[in-house]
Amino acid sequence: MISAKKLINMAKKWRKYAALQRKRISLHHDGTESCCTSLPVVDKGHFAVYTADHRRFVLPLAYLNNSLFRQLLKMSEEEYGLPSNGPIVLPCDSLFMDYAICLIRQGRAGDLQEDVLVRSSCSSSCLYKGQMKQQLLIC
Repeated sequence: MISAKKLINMAKKWRKYAALQRKRISLHHDGTESCCTSLPVVDKGHFAVYTADHRRFVLPLAYLNNSLFRQLLKMSEEEYGLPSNGPIVLPCDSLFMDYAICLIRQGRAGDLQEDVLVRSSCSSSCLYKGQMKQQLLIC
């Protein structure tokens, strides 16, 4: 029979182990994807983020002041946690990110923030599958 002290120590070890094994997205580079660059360094005044479909975006630091982008970062933290040594992964696909960047550049991100965030709450895989169906219909 295990003593209470040993049982408590085992529970602490399991909690620590579980905390280390948080859900993370690992980005695999096989060299065939042209949208992902292998350069980890970005220009001064910029930062890099990845989308759920593994596309890399290098953005100016001024985007961190935008409320739409801050909300995307909060959603990323809720879904994936804070990366300790890995990339920042946003819970959206690359097409949504292109749209969000376009809104930020035009200065319309504040007006359409709620609409955009409602659309992004759908999982990336749903958006990606829907886009694939639309592409097939167009062809």
